[in-house]
Amino acid sequence: MVMKLSRIGKAILFWGTSRTDASNRARGEKWGKERRILKQMSYMDGAVPSIPAKFKSEKSYHHHHHRFLRWHHFSFTKLLTLSFFAAAILFAFFLISPHSSSAVSRSSPKTERRSLRTSSSAAWGGPEWEKHVRSSARIRRRPFGISVLVTGAAGFVGTHASNALRRRGDGVVGLDNFNNYYDPSLKRARQALLSKSGVFLVEGDINDALLLTKLFDLVTFTHVLHLAAQAGVRYAMVNPGSYVRSNVAGLVSILEAARSATSQPAIVWASSSSVYGLNTQVPFSESHRTDRPASLYAASKKAGEEIAHVYNHIYGLSITGLRFFTVYGPWGRPDMAYFFFTRDILAGKPITIFEGSDGATIARDFTYIDDIVQGCLASLDTAQKSTGSGGTKQGPAQLRVFNLGNTSPVPVVELVAILERHLKKKAKRKVVKMPRNGDVQFTHANISLAKKVLGYHPTTNLQTGLKKFVKWYLTYYAPPSGSYLNKKGRGGSSSSS
Repeated sequence: MVMKLSRIGKAILFWGTSRTDASNRARGEKWGKERRILKQMSYMDGAVPSIPAKFKSEKSYHHHHHRFLRWHHFSFTKLLTLSFFAAAILFAFFLISPHSSSAVSRSSPKTERRSLRTSSSAAWGGPEWEKHVRSSARIRRRPFGISVLVTGAAGFVGTHASNALRRRGDGVVGLDNFNNYYDPSLKRARQALLSKSGVFLVEGDINDALLLTKLFDLVTFTHVLHLAAQAGVRYAMVNPGSYVRSNVAGLVSILEAARSATSQPAIVWASSSSVYGLNTQVPFSESHRTDRPASLYAASKKAGEEIAHVYNHIYGLSITGLRFFTVYGPWGRPDMAYFFFTRDILAGKPITIFEGSDGATIARDFTYIDDIVQGCLASLDTAQKSTGSGGTKQGPAQLRVFNLGNTSPVPVVELVAILERHLKKKAKRKVVKMPRNGDVQFTHANISLAKKVLGYHPTTNLQTGLKKFVKWYLTYYAPPSGSYLNKKGRGGSSSSS
């Protein structure tokens, strides 16, 4: 359709141009003949001085010159009008054509779902949508309730944190883009869980500035719990750009929206234990160096901490960063070791366990989801107000960072043994040297600062936490059809996030 219209437009344009050129050539030839006659007359005027004759020749010359200019202007105007007419037809039909660019952008999300999208989503807006947002943000706990925008709300930590906030009467609005880094159906199931709790989840992207502006116009959020990110250490070697878009640009988008708000919210956001990178001091303390990241994921989180410092310093945003240590539990991420180990043990498939280059044991400070949520809520409750207004800093603002871990590193081989007991099935183990994929050999959190300031006290050991996870897993991926074997997570062997 568009090609046919394009040909019609070209034909119209060519017709107008051809007619104008032919007309101009004919008139030009006529005017040239008349001008030669006028020149001859002027020579005669010079030979036979006669004022009337000379006046007559000059008048005729200027008369014809004026006619030529007038016709030339008319032809140019005609050409311009026809050109605009043809262009208008093409543009109008292009807009209503099913092959327009807007249709293409709506039909291509699958190619962008591997990372957080940067284009505006058509899934938000309208009176009914605004009504849901305002209702979900309404505070039911008085007088100390808060209203929180939770990004990444359909994610693992985001779902649990949103539910916990809602249960105690806080206003909660979720935001998630439902990308397909892992099975989106799990995120949709979490969304259904949130909906039952009365939490409205906006489907959109954190890099959508129009959406963020709309949300902050509709609701005066007191806090933002920013959990949206591109997770995973090893995936950064496959799709590095997604980490920059989500973890760096995405954080900037949230901070920009917050600092531009008339009433700036306090920000609590998820950093990672990965920022400690190649640090060899144990346990990891907030005062230890974090300038030697071992992966792009770690570098993106470290960059986030530096960006947070800038927005705190310039705009007066109150910002708290939380360094999570290997979070696990029900509704977890399928790309985490405990999750796909469970899947593969049940399926009778071999699992790959990494060891250090010198045969050293790989260990993680596994932290149960309920303990992480406790730390998140305590951070929100102790966060001071931002000191800026409309992007202008009024005074110094709070800037904090905390480790949220369990303080008890557990070797991955012991994790497997616990799973075997709960699943009542032996694993087929394959031990290999850990490749250079961004993983580190161990993590170990010093949580003394979080204990002192937040009152953070983890209470769930790995034995208890994995028992709860296995119970959820067998329920969610339940037989009788054995369908749980067909719902697959992403492969790998460990995670330091």
